[in-house]
Amino acid sequence: MRELPFETILIANRGEIAVRIIKTLRKLGLRSAIVYHDADARTQAIDMADTAIAISGDTPIAAYLDSAQIIAAARKAGAGALHPGYGFLSENAEFARAVIKAGIAFIGPAPESIELMGDKIRSRNFVQRNGFPVAPSAIEEDDRATFAFRARAIGAPLLVKPSAGGGGKGMRIVRDLDTLEDAIAQARSEGQRYFGDGRLYVERYVENPRHLEVQVLGDSFGNVVHLFERECSVQRRFQKIIEETPAPALSPGLRKRICETATGIARAANYRNAGTVEFIFSGGEFYFLEMNTRLQVEHPVTEMITGIDLVAQQIYVAAGRELGFSQSDIVSKGHAIEARLYAEAPERGYLPTTGKVLILQYPDGDGVRIDSGILQGQQITTVFDPMLAKIIVHSPTRIEAAMKAYRAMRDLVLLGCETNASFLARILADEAFLSGQVHTGYLEENPHIAAGNPASDLSAFLATAALMTRPVRESADAVPALHAALGSWRN
Repeated sequence: MRELPFETILIANRGEIAVRIIKTLRKLGLRSAIVYHDADARTQAIDMADTAIAISGDTPIAAYLDSAQIIAAARKAGAGALHPGYGFLSENAEFARAVIKAGIAFIGPAPESIELMGDKIRSRNFVQRNGFPVAPSAIEEDDRATFAFRARAIGAPLLVKPSAGGGGKGMRIVRDLDTLEDAIAQARSEGQRYFGDGRLYVERYVENPRHLEVQVLGDSFGNVVHLFERECSVQRRFQKIIEETPAPALSPGLRKRICETATGIARAANYRNAGTVEFIFSGGEFYFLEMNTRLQVEHPVTEMITGIDLVAQQIYVAAGRELGFSQSDIVSKGHAIEARLYAEAPERGYLPTTGKVLILQYPDGDGVRIDSGILQGQQITTVFDPMLAKIIVHSPTRIEAAMKAYRAMRDLVLLGCETNASFLARILADEAFLSGQVHTGYLEENPHIAAGNPASDLSAFLATAALMTRPVRESADAVPALHAALGSWRN
């Protein structure tokens, strides 16, 4: 291990990403400290961390957004660095500044990079000025009075988006320009509510594009590399469900172009640490969508094909180290697929589900990786995001990876809380998915995949649950008196 200037890292997050970070810290011989709200007191991350410090708030989410409490906890733990994970404060430039001001290394990009590339409006302007492709768009802050007029000039369909948005919140598709003003008002309201920022922009909505992204990594010495692309087109409500790499839609020439474009954008921004440049792709052309200035949920598929631990690289870069490899050293091997396990019911409109995890058995085997933050006996609530775990597989070919992922989803056992495991298995076995014919509207075009056969699934679940209870088992195993009187006689 390369010598590092800190021994303890505070994780300002929870759940599976906290567990994921702790695993790398152990591998590097570093101590882990974690903050937690009482709602997370009996979770895997708290069990694994070397130090756990309680924080409080009006709500559990508010606690994880309280930068002053978190920085105080880092000081209390003697942490020399802080990893924000993803979500919560991971893309908050003021939080990053406060961490640095406290004399703690922030494991992420510079605050200036977060402000530039984490802001959808500023980043689009920056990318366009530097000659990289963006979709036709209009930005509200250029002139709010003419915003709707300029949006109309682009033509339908349009996508209205909050500048500070993420996870699909506040986004509105406008196919009828008569509804544009209402969509703008709704998007502004949601942007203000969710992100404290009501600024908007609109862009030409590309019907059923593919959603591609490129993992980039930069250091403080001007080195920037990419770790290839990921396909993230299988989505529900603008949120990803299945990710994979390599992207089945790209030819070698297009793959080279999109990856070089991503590194060019990162290099122009003097970007350091891990980040992801996202694109929409349709008809052989791609356009810049946004940049995520943090570690992505789907980073494990990149680790599977490259063998590079992205969390370790984040730590090295934050410690002021130069990247230990060049672009030519990074090789993609095989195919990786990630499926997100959610506590939700796709058959009922993706309704969030709750319950106590009574039995939990994850699949295993060669090329199967589980990133999870839950334990058997844990109560699943609607307080946080419904993602419970990620099932990641790696195989020599895409079809082999899809088959392995399908078997993994069928082998997974989680009783006590309804999940989307069967839904994921149906996607992985679907002919369109197997042939690589997916896009962001794939699930809307195939509603039967989400619908499944709820009655059959429910009957199977109830039968399994019944057979696990002692009275039913004893009744099934009991020998009727008339038969018992026959003794050992057999015909």
